[in-house]
Amino acid sequence: MRLIERYLFRQLLGPTLLATAALGGVALLSQSLSALDLIVNQRQSAWIFVEVTLLALPMLVNMILPVAVFVAALVALNRLQTEQELVVCSAGGLSRWKLISPGVRLAVLVTLVGLVINLWVQPLCYRTMRQVLFEARSDLAATLVREGEFTEPVPGLTVYGQTIDQDGVIKNLFIHQQMEGGNAATYTAREGRIAHRNGAPVLVMKQGTTQQFSNRGVLNFLTFEEYAFDLGPFLQGGQKVRYKASDRYLHELFFPDLSVKEDRDNRLKYLSEGHSRLSSPLYNITFMALALGAVVGAGFSRMGYGRRIASIAGIAALVRIVGFAVQAACDDSALLNIFQYVVPVAGAWWGFAQIFRPVRMRGRRRLAAPLRAAT
Repeated sequence: MRLIERYLFRQLLGPTLLATAALGGVALLSQSLSALDLIVNQRQSAWIFVEVTLLALPMLVNMILPVAVFVAALVALNRLQTEQELVVCSAGGLSRWKLISPGVRLAVLVTLVGLVINLWVQPLCYRTMRQVLFEARSDLAATLVREGEFTEPVPGLTVYGQTIDQDGVIKNLFIHQQMEGGNAATYTAREGRIAHRNGAPVLVMKQGTTQQFSNRGVLNFLTFEEYAFDLGPFLQGGQKVRYKASDRYLHELFFPDLSVKEDRDNRLKYLSEGHSRLSSPLYNITFMALALGAVVGAGFSRMGYGRRIASIAGIAALVRIVGFAVQAACDDSALLNIFQYVVPVAGAWWGFAQIFRPVRMRGRRRLAAPLRAAT
């Protein structure tokens, strides 16, 4: 790579990294807002919240990379063209292909990064996140009591706690358990705390009473200083983590286990997701080609490139929307998966065609018309 090409590559790389960081921060903020349910309703720790938010970052980064490439390329190229640096490069003998090659190299590099994220990083992170969410939402001990509310965490169990202090002590606790055969038990306690004994979660109640009603109408009333209410029977056991299409590796998408009913029912969806993993990084090249076509393909203009950039930005948005629509349509038809590759390739072809078209041909024709009339 020549010195001038390395210079152009650095001019494009810096804004791309900044745009990726800025858009990634916005995406991370939106993801963190959606994950607040873990703290508000599931009463999980801040570390679980941070872990889930960061595990969703690879997919978010892969989605914003084409936009970051497009925005950064437009900003850098517009500045270089306005300051006539690209004009000087062309006047110095640099061909149009050499002029755009740094941008193409950057786009190919970002495409490879996106491909690695799609094929390996995203499935690994999403599997881990699915496991964390499964454990958080099946943690009955953490969601058993909500301050000042009657809750029914599982059928047949009603729990109320007046207040919960910072140490996790539940004040004025009430529990009603409806058992099989018409039996019922009611527990009241001055305070309680969730603990683990022998590896099982229990609710340790202090200074309370218990009332048990049998189906024969017999009432047993007892008082206690401390009583451990076993939460183990109410925990949902035997369940496994279910991986969605976004959590699977490429070979699991293309070759699902057809002996499993869920895999048979979602075979087309898995196939669509697999082709999307392979085709979506191509939009980095497409958006770079469109950005290059917006500035380099227009030639030098003292009036700026605002209108042309706005038009190309609309075309880029249209290309991506069509790509999303095609991906959604592929969930019902496997034959449409070919268009997941056609859309970005067609967009890139149109962008490169704008770069290498004769930009001054139209102006020459306008000058030629008066000359013919004069002769």
